[in-house]
Amino acid sequence: MNSHQRCYFCKNELYGKLRALAVAEGFAAVADGTNADDLHDFRPGLRAARDLGVVHPLAEVGLTKQEIRELSRLFGLRTWDKPAYACLSSRFPYGTPITVEKLKQVAAAERALRELGFRGFRVRHHDTLARLELQLSDFPRALELRDEIVARLRSVGYEFVTLDLEGYRSGSFNRNLPERLLASTRGRTETP
Repeated sequence: MNSHQRCYFCKNELYGKLRALAVAEGFAAVADGTNADDLHDFRPGLRAARDLGVVHPLAEVGLTKQEIRELSRLFGLRTWDKPAYACLSSRFPYGTPITVEKLKQVAAAERALRELGFRGFRVRHHDTLARLELQLSDFPRALELRDEIVARLRSVGYEFVTLDLEGYRSGSFNRNLPERLLASTRGRTETP
C-alpha cells in the first residue's frame, strides 16, 4: 500500500545502511542533498534523517534549488539544469497499491514524454488514467503533440490521458493530507 509515510520507511532503511557503512569506514556523519526549498513541503524522509543523525549542509546554509543550480552551472557541472526526479511511488495517490508493473508503466509514460522533449513534469497514475502535470509553458506544445502523446501513453497501458490544468507541482498528492501531518516535517533540519 502506498502509505503517506513511504518516504520515512524508505529513507529510514537507506540512512540506516549508510550510517552503518559510515561508522565502519570512520566517517563522522552522513550528509544528504536536502535544500532550503525542501523544508516547505511534507517530507517524511526528513524525520528518518533526524532519527538517524543525517545532516543537511545545503539546507543548513539556506541554499535553495535555484541557487544550487546556479552554483553547479558556475562550476561546470553537466547536471546543473537536470530536472528534479522524485521516486516513482510519488506518482500514485496515497492508499493505493503499487506494483512493479504499475511502476514500469509510469516510467515508460514519463520516458515517452522526455523523448518528446518535455522536462519538469509528472505522470500521475490513476488506474487506467494518466494525469499529466506539465509546466504551464509546455501546454501549447502538448496540445500540438496531443495525438502523439495519447498514442504513446495508450501504448504503455493507459486508457485515458488527461492534462492537469493546474500544471506541474511537486507533492500534488500532499494537498489532501491533514495539516498536522504536513506540519510534522516542515522546516526541520536539526539532528539529534
